[in-house]
Amino acid sequence: MRSWMLGALLLALAGSCAADVAAGKAKAAAACAMCHGPLGLSMQPGVPNLAGQQEIYLAEQLKHFRNGKRVNEVMSVIVKPLSNEDIDNLAAWYGSLRVQVEEP
Repeated sequence: MRSWMLGALLLALAGSCAADVAAGKAKAAAACAMCHGPLGLSMQPGVPNLAGQQEIYLAEQLKHFRNGKRVNEVMSVIVKPLSNEDIDNLAAWYGSLRVQVEEP
């Protein structure tokens, strides 16, 4: 059982390492920046920041929008034509961005 879980984890990690950050940045500029900002920091109320989010979380949420498990009128349309590779690249781009948090 442990070896199966370890194998699945290694396979998931290998898939995320293969993502192309530059391709994700290019795709984000065309499909995401209008709402989420060019660096993943939204200036619109109700639109989440994507910069610095965990790559695995972003990929999972985009896939949920694409398959209808998660519904948003705008996101469901934008994500529908994305391939798994596109999603992995977008997640790698936004996950690569660093956000600094300061106490008030």
